[in-house]
Amino acid sequence: MTQTIMIVEDEEKLASLLGDYLKQSGFETEWIANGTEVVPRVREKQPDLMLLDLMLPGRDGLEICKEIRTFSKLPIIMITARVEEIDRLLGLELGADDYVCKPFSPREVVARVKTVLRRSVEQPAPSAGGLTLDQDRYSAQWQGHDLDLTVVEFKLLHFLYQTPGRIYSRTQLMDRIYPDQRIVSDRTIDSHIKKLRKKISAVAPDQELIHSIYGAGYKYEPPSHN
Repeated sequence: MTQTIMIVEDEEKLASLLGDYLKQSGFETEWIANGTEVVPRVREKQPDLMLLDLMLPGRDGLEICKEIRTFSKLPIIMITARVEEIDRLLGLELGADDYVCKPFSPREVVARVKTVLRRSVEQPAPSAGGLTLDQDRYSAQWQGHDLDLTVVEFKLLHFLYQTPGRIYSRTQLMDRIYPDQRIVSDRTIDSHIKKLRKKISAVAPDQELIHSIYGAGYKYEPPSHN
């Protein structure tokens, strides 16, 4: 079945341009310009993914995203020119799946749409030695104890977890977690890793899952069994 992308954008020319590119890639589209119409329409139409502008007439995109997350796992890509909001967009309190910053290339948006849709249908990762990752819910547990990770922390852990022992540089991790490198530095990754390790240590003090490799980056090692 053809997947439907809901475009929530008050700039008609931009919405039309995005719609044209998405249709060329085989998607159906629906356009909404007023924020107050979004939530009822989502409940009615149940689209496959939403492109949601941050600044809208009627209702703010952040409020819309937060309400949708109370009843739906609909993949949401936020569109914003306000780079100071990025951490909030990717936070658990809002639950956006990705973001693009204006100005952007329509081809880039289409590529992001395909990536997020592909990721949304992946099966949750299995349990491994006490660690359980659920990509659908951005949930990580150690022997039943919730790690209470932010979306960014979960994405880092999940990415490293997929290839145990492989070392990733800060740049590679930034490319994965923050596609728009203009707004972050390599120290941002260090900060997230530090917080991630602290949360793991709180429930698994005898395990070191994320290792620092001096001058190279970080890697994941499976839990040890003592």
